Amino acid sequence: MNIKAIGLIEVSGSVAAIDTLDIMCKAANVTLVTWEKKLGGRLVTVIVTGDVSDVTAAVAAANASCIVKPCASAVIPNPHEETKRILAFSASNHNIEL
Repeated sequence: MNIKAIGLIEVSGSVAAIDTLDIMCKAANVTLVTWEKKLGGRLVTVIVTGDVSDVTAAVAAANASCIVKPCASAVIPNPHEETKRILAFSASNHNIEL
């Protein structure tokens, strides 16, 4: 798996998560890796990948424009192999092919 950077945004609710993903994909050349729902779907984390500059721009755009203020966000450049492994596991649970 050739992942240069990972961007994570956690928002409250599925509608906000879809809005976040749309903003991120329109702002930069990023691809959905997976998503995770916690607390019965109240918190949703959207995870994207791409070049470091694209992921950084996408996360910044989502933080600035999402319909709800994100709970948390992060950019991980050059992620460790174990981080990639857990993302691949999550993606396989959602039938997303990396």
